[in-house]
Amino acid sequence: MIIFVSRKLKFMIDKRETEIIEIIEFVKKNKEVSSREIYESISTSISYATIKRLLSKLMDENLLTKKGQGKSTKYLISPTYEILYPIDIGKYFEKEIDEREIMEGFNLQLIPDTLKNCDVFSTGELEQLNLLQQKFHKNILQLSETEYKKELERLAIDLSWKSSQIEGNTYSLLETERLLKEKETASGKTKEEATMLLNHKEALDFVIENPDYLCPLSVAKIENIHSLLIKDLGVYKNIRKRRVGISGTNYKPLDNEFQISEALKNMCELVNFKENVFEKAFLVLVLISYIQPFIDGNKRTARIVSNAVLMNHKYCPISYRTIDSVTYKKAMLLFYEQNNLSGVKEIFIDQFKFAVNTYF
Repeated sequence: MIIFVSRKLKFMIDKRETEIIEIIEFVKKNKEVSSREIYESISTSISYATIKRLLSKLMDENLLTKKGQGKSTKYLISPTYEILYPIDIGKYFEKEIDEREIMEGFNLQLIPDTLKNCDVFSTGELEQLNLLQQKFHKNILQLSETEYKKELERLAIDLSWKSSQIEGNTYSLLETERLLKEKETASGKTKEEATMLLNHKEALDFVIENPDYLCPLSVAKIENIHSLLIKDLGVYKNIRKRRVGISGTNYKPLDNEFQISEALKNMCELVNFKENVFEKAFLVLVLISYIQPFIDGNKRTARIVSNAVLMNHKYCPISYRTIDSVTYKKAMLLFYEQNNLSGVKEIFIDQFKFAVNTYF
């Protein structure tokens, strides 16, 4: 499988992309190598000190690991390399759907094995997220209860709009605001579109009013949130019993009701097992979408439950207001096809930053 390195990754700002690619390819080929062996393999002119610095950064990003000490130290590809290594989404999707080499079926080891033993966020990413959370906490301490509720309401409207837009809803943000505040439907729009938005706001209001509801996370509670989202939309509300397809990909989700329930149960156990709040919320976001437990409304459910996890721990919720719908869908498709988290991680971090700086 060809991996394309993202130019946006922060540890590549020193213009060492070529060397980083060579390091990773050399380690992959030779399994266990010393820093001196890596240094001697690099084709460009680079100091040994720089090689050591790049190796340290690659370990911080959870792409490499090491064993031994001192001169006996050997570097290896991290077991979680494939799911964390940055992929250039633009280049990846230059190939059409039937040209891409993908994992067509559901990866049964991903949730109980790979992700359980993986730190999803790097040290640098967690530092960035924690600083933003500290800013959020400091900001809300300066708000009155009325001001805080007003900001939360603004975010809730934005999230209801964007989350529905990603799924094809054509209401504008202003039309959504009028609908949710004044129950005024927009002309030329369908009843189903209005219902989708009203349901989304109702589900979000429920988790805001009941912040502890999804802690610990359970299959039954996820099903209840989904039921609120699809009310009066003619959608089957329980775990699906038939096959579903996903537009734009040849990835095929599980089609057995019992396997789907088991995957969702494993996801809940994983999220409850994880200690880091950002990791909990992020895993909910990607895994409910990956499992596709329902006939419809999976990604909306994922975004609501993910935000509920954040709010349960008094973290800033995310509206996703500025994310392009196509970019969001491509990042998810990349995860479905390659089990690679890099695209969705970038969105999650950027949108958390936007939420902290915009609403509170």
